[in-house]
Amino acid sequence: MSGTQRDSFTVSDSARFDFVVIILALLTAFAPLSIDMYLPAFTAIAADYQTDTHRVELSLSAFFFGLFIGQLLYGTATDKFGRKKPLYVGLAIYVVTSIACAWAPDIEWLIVLRFFQAIGACAGIVIARAVVRDLYTPQASARVFSFLILVMGVAPILAPLFGNYVTEWFGWRAIFWIVSVLGVACAFVIHLVLPETRGRRYDVRMRNSGRTYWDVLKDRSFLRYSLTGGIAQAGLFAYITGSPLMFIELFDFTPSAYSWLFGANAIGIIGFSQLNGWLLKYYSARKILNVSLPILAVVSAGMAVAAYVKAPVWGILVPLFAYISTLGLVFPNAMAGALANQQERAGSASAVTGSLQFLIAGLVSMGVNSVSGLTDYAMAWVIGTTGIIAVITYRLMRYEEPESEV
Repeated sequence: MSGTQRDSFTVSDSARFDFVVIILALLTAFAPLSIDMYLPAFTAIAADYQTDTHRVELSLSAFFFGLFIGQLLYGTATDKFGRKKPLYVGLAIYVVTSIACAWAPDIEWLIVLRFFQAIGACAGIVIARAVVRDLYTPQASARVFSFLILVMGVAPILAPLFGNYVTEWFGWRAIFWIVSVLGVACAFVIHLVLPETRGRRYDVRMRNSGRTYWDVLKDRSFLRYSLTGGIAQAGLFAYITGSPLMFIELFDFTPSAYSWLFGANAIGIIGFSQLNGWLLKYYSARKILNVSLPILAVVSAGMAVAAYVKAPVWGILVPLFAYISTLGLVFPNAMAGALANQQERAGSASAVTGSLQFLIAGLVSMGVNSVSGLTDYAMAWVIGTTGIIAVITYRLMRYEEPESEV
């Protein structure tokens, strides 16, 4: 890394710097941990509140919309006040609302509290991306995002398994006590290890947040990569929302078997994200996207066919694994492309791209919930649609961009 990219980074030894990158990955993992850990508990939550799993799914949709709105709140704040202060605020909100979720008296309260818990959790997403943009070139940042996906990929492997056993032994409310403790521990480590990475101070005015976000959205390159990555990733959230209903209720998986299945699919995205890191040594992020997106479209078509013929479980699992794995090639490169030209407003750009992704995710989550009333294969239909639309978006927004961008 060049000296100019590390001017604000006062840490001199590489071992501690590597540890900081791991901390960024853990910050990014807060949201998936908060999502994946309680998925196997859907039936237990429904039974406790004397409702059905469709109602419990709304707590997940509320979380997605909280991630959408919350990231816009942190965007210009991180550019004005630095990276650490807004992060402390977000972690405080996360800890308090996690404790409140553990005490939620009914499903309506849980839905509302999950919305505010997401507003706290998304601070880590926005700030981790902004820090990566502070320190890395666009090509190198794609490799770092691949590493972040590696750590994030561990969450879907371990979180459902852990959440299932916690639910069996201590009840589903214990899950929220555990994540609140993790939030406190993370804040303590950040105070000790994470330096302020924002170097040059830019003239950022909070009252001009809307104008700043609009300027980011007018960047055609930013919008192309953000929408492509967000729509592709929406298939992942369709899987997260619809998989408990499909695999536990339609295909009669036990919560434990479902947790293992969820973990097995996460192995694919981990492997392909690390393959992406290796490929970036030889090819640009844009060239990798040009190949991986058509693959995603073919896989998505396979999911649509599986939904149409009402395929048995293996007919769903094979294209599902392929879709989730291919996201390991698509998402880090799309993220790097979106932030490539946003140095002066990295926090705002990170917030906008994250908000776009989770707005799409929230709409898709609600769509899965609605379509599930019409067909048991709602998840497969939605995934089959998202991959194809992502490719169409990428092609329609194509324009001549300098090779140096990504």
